[in-house]
Amino acid sequence: MSNRHLARTIAMQTLFCWDFNGKQEKDLTSIINQNFIQFAPIFNDHGFVEKIIKEVIKNLPEIDKYITKYATEWPLEQITVVDRNILRIGVYELVFSKDIPAKVAINEAIEIAKTFGGESSGKFVNGVLGAIYKDMAQTIKKEEKQVEA
Repeated sequence: MSNRHLARTIAMQTLFCWDFNGKQEKDLTSIINQNFIQFAPIFNDHGFVEKIIKEVIKNLPEIDKYITKYATEWPLEQITVVDRNILRIGVYELVFSKDIPAKVAINEAIEIAKTFGGESSGKFVNGVLGAIYKDMAQTIKKEEKQVEA
């Protein structure tokens, strides 16, 4: 397992705990540390995990709007806690992070969904993130045509 994949997994587990417990905890450091102790005691890239979590929470209202818009059949609160937080990380990396290539963000989210989600989680995450990516690509093409004109 790559370091970044493990980091995303720990970020998802941390966001899962935070979300499952009603998003009440403002400082997630203790949850992050607990997850490192339990799942990756010798892993040393805490910075990447903390960045994902901090940025997801910072952009949460905007990220949740994307999920609501593109998961049209599923109200946000009806999406499983695991899938919801995988999507949050995926949307953050796809839309807000300039460091992660879009296809990497989508593929990582799908793999985490297959590992931790239900039977159809991988397809669900792929469908939502794929639709966002498709719209983003169309928007970029329109903007490029406007610049050329």
